[in-house]
Amino acid sequence: MTYVEDELTSQPECWIRAAHEAERFAGVLPVPGERVAVVGCGTSYFMAQAAAALREDAGRGETDAFAASEFPCHRPYDRVVALTRSGTTTEVLDLLTSLKGRTRTTAVTADPHTPVMKAADQVVVLDYADERSVVQTRFATTALTLLRAHLGLHTDAVVTDARTALAEPLPEGLVECGQFTFLGRGWTVGLAHEAALKMREASLSWTEAYPAMEYRHGPVSISTAGTATWMFGEAPDGLAQQVADTGALWVPGGLDPLAELVRAQRLAVAVAAARGLDPDRPRHLTRSVIL
Repeated sequence: MTYVEDELTSQPECWIRAAHEAERFAGVLPVPGERVAVVGCGTSYFMAQAAAALREDAGRGETDAFAASEFPCHRPYDRVVALTRSGTTTEVLDLLTSLKGRTRTTAVTADPHTPVMKAADQVVVLDYADERSVVQTRFATTALTLLRAHLGLHTDAVVTDARTALAEPLPEGLVECGQFTFLGRGWTVGLAHEAALKMREASLSWTEAYPAMEYRHGPVSISTAGTATWMFGEAPDGLAQQVADTGALWVPGGLDPLAELVRAQRLAVAVAAARGLDPDRPRHLTRSVIL
């Protein structure tokens, strides 16, 4: 078993722990009414997109998401939340350093022995969700679970769905597809982007991701027999039939969207295995980008 396989299967237990810890970390996470930006790089950026959409939709306050390198320093925020598994990513550390003394910052990390511990004003450490694999799985979803629980949006059903995602076989014919499109709506757009990234990193697959309603504005043109379109959450009316009419495989998101991401992680590993690739050693990538 690869590191990434072992780590992705441990997610239900990590989520349970994160949900239980949410109240303990309430003092360092955003409070209602704060104007917040959530930042990250790569996978953490896509989790930031999901977290920002969830918080704003929950009525907790205006919330934006940015890649750390693209943060608009001229905008005033009450708090910036940085997601960083390694605690060493250059863009995140540079941003936190530049905000010191003028904007409150909170970092969510997996490693308490890294520079982020001093760069951020406050830190949440999820060391039990740390990973050996380059490809992120459980840290990203555990951090998002913590933020969902902080908003009162996590339930036991999410964990049950994750276990289902790990136990049930993938849809027939999915591993053999040559192209994958992931779609989301609202907070699940970030999850769709993350699913596509997992496929690219682990299996070198041709993948794309879009807001579901944007799919008809061009991307549908690549759908055909031998491709797959996977929906995270409830699909817009008529979309499933439109995909079926192209000959592509339609994958409905019947589970909680975060559990659907677990299924997509499994797909990335399965496609990598089918192509003779090692998902623990993705091409040209390292565990942290240090410039």
